Amino acid sequence: MALVSEFLGQLTLSYGTEPEATFPTVVPAPDFDPARDAARMDTAIKTKAGTDEQTIIDILTRRSYEQRCEIAFEYERLAKKDLNSALKGALSGSLEALMLGLMKSAAQYDATELKSSMKGLGTDEETLIEIVCSRSNQEMAEIKKVYREVFRKELDKDIAGDTSGNFAKLLLALVQTKRDEPSNVIDYQMINADARSLYEAGVKRKGTDAAWISIMSQRSVPHLQRVFERYQSYSPYDIKESIRKEVKGDLERSFTTLVECFQNRQLYFANRLGEAMKSKGAKEKVVTRILVSRCEVDLMKIRAEFRKLHQRSLFQTISEHTRGGYQRALLSLCGGDD
Repeated sequence: MALVSEFLGQLTLSYGTEPEATFPTVVPAPDFDPARDAARMDTAIKTKAGTDEQTIIDILTRRSYEQRCEIAFEYERLAKKDLNSALKGALSGSLEALMLGLMKSAAQYDATELKSSMKGLGTDEETLIEIVCSRSNQEMAEIKKVYREVFRKELDKDIAGDTSGNFAKLLLALVQTKRDEPSNVIDYQMINADARSLYEAGVKRKGTDAAWISIMSQRSVPHLQRVFERYQSYSPYDIKESIRKEVKGDLERSFTTLVECFQNRQLYFANRLGEAMKSKGAKEKVVTRILVSRCEVDLMKIRAEFRKLHQRSLFQTISEHTRGGYQRALLSLCGGDD
């Protein structure tokens, strides 16, 4: 048995080490001409009949981030004005926020959203949880770097100043980017030990402790997926039910978000979009943030998960809950109906 145990403990499989595939709805435009696009943008912004929103939407939502940067460079050369400033003057409301979001890199956009969530009185915990709990090590490291460059502050210090208790400890642990990278080696002994630790620290006795925070913030995603499966051999509840029974408020939402992202990140975002558009109107900040941040990453897959989850397409749902230029821009980023 010892020999079998040793063999299983070191079993090597190709599991989770391949680069994560992307499923974008926005890809680099073919036959791209930044000078031509910049000239069209200039005309659209200066038109005497009022801003030509459709041309701006057509250009910025159908170009990659790198291409938008080239357009911005050419626009400044042509119009002798910063494109972001021109967009602020020409647009307003949700459409303005969406277009300005597209002019940022993924890390710049996330850093700005995090800063906004902690600005002024009160904290937007929902935004804080969504971004910190859904980003990878590499994404979070880049966000921290950009946050420091743009705001001259450390992200972890701002989080520590705006949150408290175990909620703060979990977010700070995630921001430290100490999560193990996926490995070809599946360590069954560690999987079992982690599952048992989560159970003993949670359901077996009232209240969770540091074990939950360290395991959820440091283990690789493929490892945790197996831990959650193994957990059910110890607990009468699955991992999400255990979280609901053990913790409340922001800590509960954070742990639940982590589990959902570890199990299926695209399904998590599909669910967030559904929640943001389940009543009349839409939580536009949430919808904007997800479509802007995921359109060049995995929005195509989020669309597929959305249809499976809600039995209707993301395109149709956006059409029903938004309007005007903002609606047209979102539908363009969405990339079509399913």
